[in-house]
Amino acid sequence: MALSSMSRVLLRNYRHLSLSAPKGAHNISVISTSRGMASDASSYQFETLKVTTPQENILHVELNRPEKRNAMNMVFFREMKECFTKIAEDSDCRVVVLSGAGKNFTAGLDLMDAATIMAPDGDQDIGRRAEVLRKFIIPLQESNTVIERCLKPVIAAIHSACVGGGVDMITACDIRMCTKDAWFTIKEVDIGIAADLGTLQRFPKIVGNDSLVRELAYTGRALPSEEAKEVGLVSRIFPDKEALMDGAMELAKVIASKSPVAVQGTKSSLVYSRDHSVNDGLDHVRVWNMSMLQSEDMMKAAMASMQKTDATFSKL
Repeated sequence: MALSSMSRVLLRNYRHLSLSAPKGAHNISVISTSRGMASDASSYQFETLKVTTPQENILHVELNRPEKRNAMNMVFFREMKECFTKIAEDSDCRVVVLSGAGKNFTAGLDLMDAATIMAPDGDQDIGRRAEVLRKFIIPLQESNTVIERCLKPVIAAIHSACVGGGVDMITACDIRMCTKDAWFTIKEVDIGIAADLGTLQRFPKIVGNDSLVRELAYTGRALPSEEAKEVGLVSRIFPDKEALMDGAMELAKVIASKSPVAVQGTKSSLVYSRDHSVNDGLDHVRVWNMSMLQSEDMMKAAMASMQKTDATFSKL
């Protein structure tokens, strides 16, 4: 059906369009959501990350240094940027699940690896040494910001320890869920530095409790899973890692079944609005939808809702 014809049908039937969830909507099934093949995970080859395609339109990015408790070395930071830059342009991917291999989600910064790079050079004065450190920190910050900038929603599935740089990383993700035994700590204060990869900027806006954030950042105390859910750092808690991964993948399937135009536009607006005024945010989403409301996805979604069927959306 041509879009103009679809528009006329929608206008005639708009008053009959129900916005309530259809009966049994909580029973999620796997829906084919792409005309093409699923993302080719074989093109994502990394030393510290394992990337797979567990379901159509879903990528699973796994921190893959289990023998080092997924400690973040310089190779990891570089590969995270490369990975999520590639994901942002992958039209077959609509949602990402981020998890850690082994016994812990991550032990944070690999201190031995970082110490080698940050060792002072006796031939440099303080200004030049400071410039070296500035250039060192920028790509590390970018390895997290690239997650936020990627318009594909990223679900962090956290088990056991999430330390230091791990908190920086998960606060750049869209959705966080964890196991009952998970715990979080802004550990940087215990190694004599201020967290500088995003925690101090994003964590307060996620939990909305300035006093708690300062307590955690000043002391480095562990935040257990139940308290993390209570303050809003995570949205769901699962009994163990297996249940966590099942829950994360189930949620990913739901998101992947939606219009990629709508989902990615929603993420763009949420990220923008977090750092701008309400009026600025309204301006941003208005300009965005000036283009995106012309997409075929709105017509397809509306027609599917009226006909009680599942919509199939094209790649974006």
